[in-house]
Amino acid sequence: MYSSYLNYDGLGLADLVRRGEVSAIELVETAIASIERLNPDLNAVILPMFEQARQAAAGPVSDGPFVGVPFLLKDLLSQVEGVPTSQGNRLWAKIKASGDNELVKRWKRAGLIIVGKTNTPEFGLTPYTEPDTFGPTRNPWDLTRTPGGSSGGSAAAVASGMVPLASGGDGGGSIRIPASACGLFGMKPTRGRNPVGPFIGEAWSGFAGEHVLTRSVRDSAAMLDATHGPDVGNPHPLPEFYGSWLEAVGRAPKRLRIAVSVDPMLGKVVAPEVLAAFDETVRLLEDLGHEVVEAAPSVERERFSLAFLTVLAAELRADIEFIAELSGIRVRPEDFDAASFGLGLLGQAFSAAELAAALRYLKLSARSILGFFETHDVLMTPVLSSLPVKIGALQPKPIEKTLIRFMGHIHGGWLLKKLGIANQLAAQTFEFIPWTPVFNVTGQPAMSVPLNWSPEGLPIGMHFVGRFADEATLFSLAGQLEQARPWKDRRPPG
Repeated sequence: MYSSYLNYDGLGLADLVRRGEVSAIELVETAIASIERLNPDLNAVILPMFEQARQAAAGPVSDGPFVGVPFLLKDLLSQVEGVPTSQGNRLWAKIKASGDNELVKRWKRAGLIIVGKTNTPEFGLTPYTEPDTFGPTRNPWDLTRTPGGSSGGSAAAVASGMVPLASGGDGGGSIRIPASACGLFGMKPTRGRNPVGPFIGEAWSGFAGEHVLTRSVRDSAAMLDATHGPDVGNPHPLPEFYGSWLEAVGRAPKRLRIAVSVDPMLGKVVAPEVLAAFDETVRLLEDLGHEVVEAAPSVERERFSLAFLTVLAAELRADIEFIAELSGIRVRPEDFDAASFGLGLLGQAFSAAELAAALRYLKLSARSILGFFETHDVLMTPVLSSLPVKIGALQPKPIEKTLIRFMGHIHGGWLLKKLGIANQLAAQTFEFIPWTPVFNVTGQPAMSVPLNWSPEGLPIGMHFVGRFADEATLFSLAGQLEQARPWKDRRPPG
């Protein structure tokens, strides 16, 4: 059944279940067999939930739009009662969730059957997926390369054909980055569109939210139709949406005014393959009849990068101290990956006033950036500055890991700050992802669309940003692009 399983997206499989041509348990068994066959090479699934999935498929399944469809959860924000949510960390991996969070409940009501949880970098921090606790996830298009992060496990699983869709979270590009690296469609909805409660108030000061990575545009739209809407205490409520994003996918967009820019907002260098893919996409947009203009909102690269890093550092330190307290131990460097612990040390060194100043600056910048969209319907940039990098290429070097652990033992965050490490990290962090984090700050919807491949066959996603709360225009444009340059028949080798 595996070959025919690959021919359908999630809605297609659900239609087969609804018409009685296949059962939910048959789909689950096919997904399990696919995971068992592919995962040894990819390391995408780090927590199988096969028995729970079989039980769910054998019982009454919710007759939602994705009835009986196998699904994987990113092991970061998504909580399932009685199952650990490791966040890529060895301490969290020992703690079982007390209940399902609201978005998981909505995914289940949509008919999805959860077959496991996917790998993520510790605390979802990095644009690669290589946690010490579970090891690196590999890109199915090239096993020597990263699938991106932080939703790298989910992206590798969907791209390889384990499941037709999987969950992702996006706090700085973490849906869009792996979607680009793995040749998938990845939509980051507007801030507040999907629920984040009840176990957290907001993720990463409101920068992060969850949705799915998919092979088809329509799966993403139908899923957002099924899950959107506030939960109790939502800190970012949006006006009620009464339309259908799935309908928008099948509706040709009006002639759009699309700003395009290949200038890195937070980095400096763009690879030739990415430049070529960008130029090709510009021509496609023109051929489709859209008005294309070279323009982009202004962003102060160094100041914005440092402010964003300051907020992340504070969030990481809070995460580190919380799990240590929950585990009944003191904070120890050996319980955390070097990258997250090092950033957490800086978070300990920043003052409350510095954090407040960073947030004020970012919110003021967001107002300016949002103003750009008063005269432009969409902004198009690349997602990544280069092809997916080799496994380990972005990791701290061994001597840097040793230094971070030493600084942890002497509480040396203040020294890292004094040495200017924060400024160096800010410059380095966003070189690979120079566009995506900006739109986590503004809260706008943004998507990665798999329109291009390099000469050696590696995916190159293009990044489209819409007006605040206007997913409809993006889905309509994505449907048009999918029809003009279909990608569903492109599959990784093997």
